[in-house]
Amino acid sequence: MEGEIVNKVANSALKVFDLEDMYPTNPRMDVDIAQWLYEGFVLREKDFRAALKDIDWSIYQDAYVGLFCSTDAILPGWAYMLLTSHLQPFAKRIFLGDRAHLEKSIYQELLFSLDYSQYVGFPVIIKGCSKKEIPEEAYVLATQLMMNHARSVMFGEACSAVPVYKRSIKK
Repeated sequence: MEGEIVNKVANSALKVFDLEDMYPTNPRMDVDIAQWLYEGFVLREKDFRAALKDIDWSIYQDAYVGLFCSTDAILPGWAYMLLTSHLQPFAKRIFLGDRAHLEKSIYQELLFSLDYSQYVGFPVIIKGCSKKEIPEEAYVLATQLMMNHARSVMFGEACSAVPVYKRSIKK
């Protein structure tokens, strides 16, 4: 048929790698240790332990939980460890840091766990537009990991991709 519109992208070897597709839907929750500090700076072990026993930790079921302190208090390492011991039976995963660090860590874990063998020798476009907020670090790590497999890596959309990497041809 003359004048037929042909989708060249669909017919190409190009593979799309969409970070948004990996976005886990589990809730994100934060625990600010500052709520248990005496006068905003001192963590009293006995009081802290007692307060933690009174919490219904099941509210963190299957959640990604970030642990942080919103004050400048200097905290002992065991404080976060103790919180973790209470959260671990419920939370999907526990991270040390604020919400931004939590998102970066989730993607880091996801990207390192993927099997990239389906991308070996193919041109890959790492999709740039998404409805969810994808940390920039995820794009950096995805590029780094994809370079070990793909023939080339681009960023954006198929209609306007920016070349990022092209494997050199060995003679």
